[in-house]
This record gives sequence, C-alpha cells and structure tokens, in this order.
Amino acid sequence: MFFRKPSPTSSLNYYLPSSSDLFSKTKDKDPNIALTKLNKIKYLLFSCLFIATWLILLRLWLSPTTTTTLTTTTTTTLNNHNKTCVGSYPFYIYNLPPQFNLGLLEHCNNLNIYTNMCPHVANNGLGQPIVTTVTALSSSSWFATHQFIAEMIFHARLENHPCRTWDPSEAHLFYVPFYGGLYASSVFREANLTQRDSLAVDLVDYLQSLPWFNINEGKDHFLALGRTAWDFMRTPSGPDFGANILLNLPPVKNMSVLTVERQPWQGKNQFGIPYPSYFHPRSLTELMTWQKQIGDSTRPYLFSFVGGTRHGLEKAKIRDEILKQCKNSMKCELVQCGNGASKCHDPMAVLEVMSKSRFCLQAPGDSFTRRSTFDSILAGCIPVFFSSHTAYTQYAWYLPDEKNTYSVFIDENDCGEGKKSIEEVLMGISKEDEEKMRVAVINLIHKVTYMHPNASVVEDVSFGDAVDIALERLSRIVEEKISGKDFGSEEV
Repeated sequence: MFFRKPSPTSSLNYYLPSSSDLFSKTKDKDPNIALTKLNKIKYLLFSCLFIATWLILLRLWLSPTTTTTLTTTTTTTLNNHNKTCVGSYPFYIYNLPPQFNLGLLEHCNNLNIYTNMCPHVANNGLGQPIVTTVTALSSSSWFATHQFIAEMIFHARLENHPCRTWDPSEAHLFYVPFYGGLYASSVFREANLTQRDSLAVDLVDYLQSLPWFNINEGKDHFLALGRTAWDFMRTPSGPDFGANILLNLPPVKNMSVLTVERQPWQGKNQFGIPYPSYFHPRSLTELMTWQKQIGDSTRPYLFSFVGGTRHGLEKAKIRDEILKQCKNSMKCELVQCGNGASKCHDPMAVLEVMSKSRFCLQAPGDSFTRRSTFDSILAGCIPVFFSSHTAYTQYAWYLPDEKNTYSVFIDENDCGEGKKSIEEVLMGISKEDEEKMRVAVINLIHKVTYMHPNASVVEDVSFGDAVDIALERLSRIVEEKISGKDFGSEEV
C-alpha cells in the first residue's frame, strides 16, 4: 500500500473561490463545466448552513433534557436516602431544650404523685425487662411497661425510624418530643395554676419562635402524649382535677395531637393511639411467632374481668354489675384489683388469664379508655365493651370500622336486674362467629403493638406497628390541613 505525503492545511478561502475567479480560470474552457463546479460550491455552502442550523437546534433541545436528568437524580437521591421509608412522608424531630423531655427524667422519682417512675422510664420508656415462661419467645422483648408512658416509647421509635430526615427542608411532618404526660402527672396537686401551666406555655412560646413552625402555623406539627386528653384541657368554668391547659392553647389547636384517649366531643385535632402493652418485639418473626402461639391457646374460660370498683364515678358504675355477675358465674375468671398485692400488677399473670379467656370485659374506669383493651388484643381475647367511648370513638386509625367483626358491644343500660346476663349474651354467639372474631383480633396485634426501638425495619407497610400507622395517617391529615380541607376526626 502506498501513502501520499499530506499537504499543509490551507485556509478556508483556498477552497471557496469566487464565481468570477472560476469563470476567469475557465474562460477558455467549456462553460458547462464551470457552471457544474459553481453548483457544487453552492451545494457545499447550503450543506454547511443546514448542519450548523441543526447543531444549534440540537443544543437547545438538549438543554431541558439535562435539567430533567438533574431533577430526576435529585429525587432519586432523596428516595435513596429514605429507601426503606414506606407509607409516610419524611418527618423531622426537633431537638427541644431538655426541660421539655429528657431533663424531666432527672427527677423521675417525682414524675408521678402516686408512684416512683424511675423503674418505668428505663429502657426508653419500656420499663423493666420481664423474665417470662408464658411464651417461648426471647424475654428481651417483654417489659413491665407503664400504661402512661407512650410518649417516651413513641419518641424512641421515631429516633431510629427510616422516615426520619435530619434536614427540615425535606420534612413534611414535624415531631415535637414533649413529655407532656410525665410533666402533667408531676404537677397534678400544684395549686398555683400559673405554675402548673408554665411548662406548657413555655413550650408554645418556644415553638412560635421557630421558623418551620410559623410557615404553616403549626399545621404540619404533632405531639404524642402518654396521658388522656382530659389531663391537658382545664377550663375556667370546669372542675379542677389537676389538669393543665396545653390542648386549649390556640397554637396547639393547629397541631395534630396523638393521645391514648381523645376528648370525644371537642377533640377535633386529637387522635387516639394505643396504650402500650408489655410486648415490644424486635422483629416481624417474633411478632408472628407470638400470633401463632396465642392463636393455638386453649381457652377454658368463657369470659374474664381484670379490674376493680371505682367509687363516685358515674361512667364506672357498670363495674359493680360486672363484678357481681362474674362472681356468680362458673364461666368467668375474675382478677380483682385493689390496694395491696394483686395479680393486676403482674403483667404475665394478667396475660395468662386473658390468653385462657374467650372474651375479656372492658369497662370504663377513671376515664373511658383502659390499657386492658390492648392487653386483651395482645392475648387474642375478644374485647367486650360497655361504652362506645372505650374504643369505637377513640382508635379509628387502628380498629376496624365494622365493630362486630372483632368485638362485642353490650350497652351498660342493658345490664342489671331483669336484663339478659353477660354470660347469656356471650353464650349466644356461635362458635363460627367467635372464631372469626378471634382471627380478626389476632390480626390486629401488630397494629396496636409498639415495636422495640431497636427493632429491625419492617418494610412491608401492611405489618406496620402503632407508630408506623400513626405516621401514615398523619401524612394524610397534614396534607388535608395544609390544603385547606376539613380533615375532621372521629367526631361523635
């Protein structure tokens, strides 16, 4: 093969002679040949112009594509950051001054006027571990959890939750980790109302100083309280039983408030969350193992009642009738609570009785709701209610709308002399219907359980725990509030 020596590069003018030059150089030659060369030059010029135009258009066309790619990448990065966040929007946790939460624990022996709370605030609010023989599961998932400690457990669960974001600009929800229930119970007997309300007022002042709170006037913020709403709704004209005014403060009314018992008539921004029971599984496997064990449990008692009398409370009068009927029935197992030593204060003794019972009676006590409702669900025992406010108007996020699919309702006015007894009502339920209800109850266990704060992430949203479900529902509520819709609540 032969190679021709390359000639030096010439300027563009060398290749684009004028038409007059062409004709002058070819004047002695055939004019048709000169015309052909001219046409070729015109074609070359046209081609260059055409290509240049397309290059410009191509650049303009590519510019928005680049922007789109960057936007997609940003979204993907955000999704990767929350790659296991399902069912909820990202939320941000405020790092409150310690006097609003962890600082309170330094005086844990004074957090409750009735008991020393130090053992109960241990392990992020789970309380003291229980060594149990009731189940073959690891005892590291069982704790003597106090009934009014949900706010601490909620906080601990959110600290490690996959939907948490450390950047408030990414957040759709803002969690205010105020241990309001622990504070409220520490000042029940404070006669100076200004002093009793002081921490609640200080919290609101602090929140209103934050830019993120003011953007939507607190509508995307939420609290979780371990005590009933009644403990935060004192009014000038109402009775004073030790409550403060937290939930009556206007900025808090814009927020969403999670509480173990909402005020059924005025709690539009209040949403019921379960009382914590004793089981805090570390994995979905542990949870499902317990569900199977409790589903296979032998139940020799038709019904049982764990509780005592409540003197001077109209809504608790039904307890006297329940105690009388249970004592007179051969099919009822009674665990009577009172002062001094009692099985009522032994978590495993309570669960053992409930796991051997087909139905568990749930009567109002100091307030409409009771932790025992969630103990009975954990034990696979069908709850029997005597007031709609014990569960039906409280826990719409967690319990089915079809009340008779998982519970029995006996109006308290239908109990007593000349009325059908509780035993007769329960005996009238067919075995088939009872079994369907029990399956439904056992399927509720994961919804009303607070997983251990260090539990492995459950990516299947259908197996979310009490915290996961609250976040999912809050995401919807906040979206509706900010859009101006009437988000409502479980109004009576």
